[in-house]
Amino acid sequence: MHRAERIRVAILGVVVCLLMPVMHAQPKGKKSYMFRGKVEKVDTQTKRLTVANENIEGWMGAMTMAYAVDKADDVLKMVKVGDQITATVYDGDYTLYEVKVAPPGKK
Repeated sequence: MHRAERIRVAILGVVVCLLMPVMHAQPKGKKSYMFRGKVEKVDTQTKRLTVANENIEGWMGAMTMAYAVDKADDVLKMVKVGDQITATVYDGDYTLYEVKVAPPGKK
């Protein structure tokens, strides 16, 4: 590989590294909603949680589906089947942000 090619590859690598946090950032300018539900499945391979969520007024009815999660490595270690969770969701985005386990007896 010639020097010019190595420089281009290095620059491309730096650009990709700088864009990674932006690609995983919370959606800007979209309406946010409080999400509540019960974890039905934790899938570490696909990095998704299957959750039976409560009605999200103005956005989505109660249903069970698999959601991507931000900070997947941390969340998937913390959350267990049967946990009640809260999170933030954004209009048109099926990713759970800021996932927290609700204390037992609370929603």
